[in-house]
Amino acid sequence: MTVSTNPDPDLSTWPTGRLLAVAARLVEQRWAAVLDGMGLTHAGLIALHLLRDGPLPQRTLAQRCQVTDQTMSRTLDRLAKAGFVTRAADPADGRRQLTRLTAGGRAVHEQAVRAEPAVLGDLGDDGSFRAGLLDLVTRLSAGD
Repeated sequence: MTVSTNPDPDLSTWPTGRLLAVAARLVEQRWAAVLDGMGLTHAGLIALHLLRDGPLPQRTLAQRCQVTDQTMSRTLDRLAKAGFVTRAADPADGRRQLTRLTAGGRAVHEQAVRAEPAVLGDLGDDGSFRAGLLDLVTRLSAGD
C-alpha cells in the first residue's frame, strides 16, 4: 500500500456535502477571529443584526436566533457589558425587558458587515451565490 505524501487533496473529488461542511467550518473560524477583535461572538452579531430595526424582548430575540432564553441571556449580558446594547423595562409590559441597540452596537455591527468580504474573499457573483445558499437552507429547513 502506498501512502500519498501530497498535502493537497483533490477537492474536486469531494462530495458536495463535505465541501459545504469544510467551507462552513473555515468561514466560521475566520468570522470568529474577526469578531473576536471587535469584542463580538457569532451569537452577538446575530442579536445586533436583529436589533437594527428597533428594540425587542429577550424571548423574541431568542426565538428569532433559534436559541434558548438562557443562551440569549448570556449573549445579551456580554453585549451589555461591552456597551453594545441596553436593557430597560418594556413600557407596555413592565414584567419584561426590551433590548435596544446602542450607538456603539450599531457601529460595531456596521464594522462587522463591512468586514464580510475580507472574511469570505471574492465570491464572484455574490448575488447568485447567496440565492443558491438561501434556496438550499430554505429547502433543507423545510425537510425537502
